[in-house]
Amino acid sequence: MSESADADAIALDERSLLAEARARSGLADFGDDGFRVPLRKLLDSLEREADLHPAGRAAQRARIVDSLITRLRLQDLVTRHPEILAERIEDPLVVIGLPRTGTTLLQRLLASDPTVNAVLWWECRSPAPWPGSDWRTGVDPRIADAHAQVRAILAARPELASIHPWDPEGPDEEVLLLEHSFLSQVPESGANLPGYRAWLTDQDLAPAYDLLLRLLQLLQWQKRESGRLERGWVLKSPCHLASLDELFRILPDARVVQTHRDPVRSLPSIASMYASLWRLATDRVDEPEIGRQCLERFAGSLSRCLEARERLPQERFFDVAYTELVSDPLAPLRRIYEFAGRPLTPAVEAAMRRFVAEHPRESRPAHRYTLERFGYTAQRVADAFADYRARFVPARERERLG
Repeated sequence: MSESADADAIALDERSLLAEARARSGLADFGDDGFRVPLRKLLDSLEREADLHPAGRAAQRARIVDSLITRLRLQDLVTRHPEILAERIEDPLVVIGLPRTGTTLLQRLLASDPTVNAVLWWECRSPAPWPGSDWRTGVDPRIADAHAQVRAILAARPELASIHPWDPEGPDEEVLLLEHSFLSQVPESGANLPGYRAWLTDQDLAPAYDLLLRLLQLLQWQKRESGRLERGWVLKSPCHLASLDELFRILPDARVVQTHRDPVRSLPSIASMYASLWRLATDRVDEPEIGRQCLERFAGSLSRCLEARERLPQERFFDVAYTELVSDPLAPLRRIYEFAGRPLTPAVEAAMRRFVAEHPRESRPAHRYTLERFGYTAQRVADAFADYRARFVPARERERLG
């Protein structure tokens, strides 16, 4: 059978995906069926535009089925345990910023505080317990499955290890929870989906954030059921830049820490990450097109962020420069803890110092990229982010243009 025939044999149609999710889970009720419209938009774009190779089609099908199973299991759990929806996500600290601006470092540093919770990578991929597993007291099989997923990703694209510190059991970003709504930026980071991404830009993301809240409640309920009584949270995702109103709607007590780096440096790094992720799905990767899409998406996200910050209470935001964070990761923490109203005890500070010592950037390969590879010039990027650079990037830290 040819590669094209192999790809055609991997169905990406709504009916078979729903049927597989129901068959594998043994459940039938997806709850609110509002997810079907975004799912159809995504499937249409994957079929018509993404030019997926067989492994890419298989991965996309598996990922979508997993999200559908998550929805089935969530609905089943909240029906049997309505107390899940009474869980309160109190006073979360939410890290935002463009990708490649230190958001992962800051989130993991803050999450090394043993008195707070974070969404772990394996929890993002499988937020609902697997039926029959001894997840309260035993070894959760979702963790082993997450390790297998990360091994497969890095085996397929080893350069991703230089771009992101992959840790199946470490904190990661809740855009991977939003993904289960089929209203997130995750699909466009892994494939060329111009139709879906254009449609997504104009959508009301309230259903996605409503699902995010339910999944956070589900995760907190599981932690409490397993004996972890801490109620504080450290969350993180660049996707919130464009959705601050929705973030504060579902998490009204949230405080936001925003990281800042000159987009002239961060944007080609983002595009490089996208290029590697696209290669997991297709053999045809147009790097200038990736550059165009990343510039459009993230310039738009930051523009929405700046507009929202003009409306929202200023005391809810704290800003951290990337240069300060990477030169001395512990330096801004006391100010962040004061901003969040949390005590930075000697024990917590010691835990953070251990994290820094045990996770040096030098332990991973260097990430190499250029502006030109993605069709950029420094001036083009600077012009697209002019308002943001003027407000948040000090002149001494701006990349030289020309």
